[in-house]
Amino acid sequence: MGTYVLNRTSDSQFMFNLKAGNNETILTSERYTTKANAENGIESVRANSPYDGQYDRLTSTNNKPYFVLKATNGQVIGKSELYESVAGRDNGIESVKTNGPGSVVRDDT
Repeated sequence: MGTYVLNRTSDSQFMFNLKAGNNETILTSERYTTKANAENGIESVRANSPYDGQYDRLTSTNNKPYFVLKATNGQVIGKSELYESVAGRDNGIESVKTNGPGSVVRDDT
């Protein structure tokens, strides 16, 4: 199973990465002003990650596929890395669907 890694950023904000069982980062959150808001973001990933309709499949300006996970209110919760292929992006989405709901939190703040 994966792990949410909660960190403090260099500008004293908070963010988290969802890592798969192989320790690869599969989703990176936005920055939050408080730890409590970052923890709420983790709960939002847990709630929204199982549902395919919550993912926007996008292409960067340099034609690399990536995805964002959105909450039910349309706010972006997290973003993927840039992938070399659409198949890689789709595998990343499946990994977030698998790891998002039940992963534990490692607090590195």
